[in-house]
Amino acid sequence: MVRLNDNYLQNSNEFIQKKITLPQYDQDKVVETTKKAPIWVHFGGGNLFRCFHAGIAQQLLNQKQMTSGVIVAETYDDEVIDQIYHPYNNRVLSVTMKSDGTLDKELVASVGASVYFNRNNTTGWNYLTDVFENPTLQFVTFSITEKGYALTDINGALTPMAQEDISAGPKKPLTNMGAVAHLLYARYQRNQAPLALVSTDNFSQNGAKLEQAIMTIAQGWKDNQLVDAGFIQYLQDRSKITFPWSMIDRITPNPSEEVAQKLKALGFDDTQILHTVKHTNIAPFGNTEETHYLVIEDDFPNGRPPLEKAGVLMTDRQTVNDADQMKVTACLNPLHTALAIFGNLLGYQSIAAEVANPTLLGLIKNLGYQEDLPVVKDPKIINPEEFINQLITKRLPNKNIPDTPQRIAADTSQKIPIRYGVTIQHYLDDPKRDVQNLEFIPLILAGWCRYLMGIDDQGQSFTLSPDPMLKDVQPYVKSIKLGSAIDVHQHLQPILSNKKIFGNDLYAINLGTKVEQYFAQMITGKGAVIKTIQQTISEKGNY
Repeated sequence: MVRLNDNYLQNSNEFIQKKITLPQYDQDKVVETTKKAPIWVHFGGGNLFRCFHAGIAQQLLNQKQMTSGVIVAETYDDEVIDQIYHPYNNRVLSVTMKSDGTLDKELVASVGASVYFNRNNTTGWNYLTDVFENPTLQFVTFSITEKGYALTDINGALTPMAQEDISAGPKKPLTNMGAVAHLLYARYQRNQAPLALVSTDNFSQNGAKLEQAIMTIAQGWKDNQLVDAGFIQYLQDRSKITFPWSMIDRITPNPSEEVAQKLKALGFDDTQILHTVKHTNIAPFGNTEETHYLVIEDDFPNGRPPLEKAGVLMTDRQTVNDADQMKVTACLNPLHTALAIFGNLLGYQSIAAEVANPTLLGLIKNLGYQEDLPVVKDPKIINPEEFINQLITKRLPNKNIPDTPQRIAADTSQKIPIRYGVTIQHYLDDPKRDVQNLEFIPLILAGWCRYLMGIDDQGQSFTLSPDPMLKDVQPYVKSIKLGSAIDVHQHLQPILSNKKIFGNDLYAINLGTKVEQYFAQMITGKGAVIKTIQQTISEKGNY
């Protein structure tokens, strides 16, 4: 048996016998260089980072294009650092699950340091502040999910935590964005060195959202005379601070028990999956799909390593935006979320099993090809139709990817304005198109409202995935009973009119009534959800 902490330089043959690819560098030397000259900080130490970003860093270290490792700052869950990163010397076994059922395994040791970054953890707080004050730091990346950037509530008002951050100043903020603004202020005070802050979270124009959130905090501090005007000028000076946009794509589900068993059988010993108090699922290994993309706007004022040599597509902002719009608003994420919503309602535990159902496959085909693809702008670097073909024929049906609708359904309220609202807006903005011709997007939005009831298509209750807006929206539909005669409009109007969720008041654009009609069909009794999808495909679909 081999373990993550075994000396891979001295005992390489033991790993090679297990077909585990090894780093081509000395991790101890990387750690020492990271202490002296950090270049890359990443916020969010979860599974996507461990299987994707850390792998990019590993390639660059192997090629001797980097000598410093990634500093991981986990802002949400201290157990991730204390029980997964530190005990395993910041290493991970990255497992690529191929569609033929085989596993490619690589020991990744590219993390130079890891820390729980929270104002209550003084050691981590001070350490990362020192890192940001170091002029060698070139760029920062983020994978903290949409809610990690949130400063406002359902009505668009600043949350109490954001208000407290703005009134209290930069010393020890509560929000993620306030904490990052604190780090930038420390850098500004020390040397005003340049820095790129790159959101690699899975939503459109992510760099703009990051910039807006940081500037909201910083401007609030200035207005309250807690920082000087020079700090705002520093953040707005493109030769100093940039917020490059990105598009990221790699399905990375929670660590799989099945993968753990296969690794154990192959002779790898560190397979215990950790389920933390804060509901993080993470392990000494990570499992991910083979297909992946990362497109980044090339705007790094303090320089950068040659990321393109690790497969990153470096380009201009418009191309990034086109690629991102293609994926996030049309060719992948909306299809994924549709499967998540209806997978919960129909009792599925696997995305691959869902797309084996001809009805659900027809749903996402009609959504993708019929409604989304016609308004997608070709980014040129990735062909949209080939992308969606690959998704539907190879990626989603991959039974070796243990992804679940329950995982993907998390934070759906935060995803809807991007995954469906953007396409709706394209139809509104194009005089040659009529938004009322949309059928499958309204069907899916109705499905989400039906999902919020917490009752599946057989009338059984199920647990909703975590979502910051559940407490705000679920009460409107929770009392509805299948087969009962109700005023659907009375229940759905407060939800469907919310611009924060949908990007528009759906009634104002003449989609609200259509969503209500689909919802009404789905609550007529047991089996009404699948029947409504089938009927819609039959009457309105082309696939």
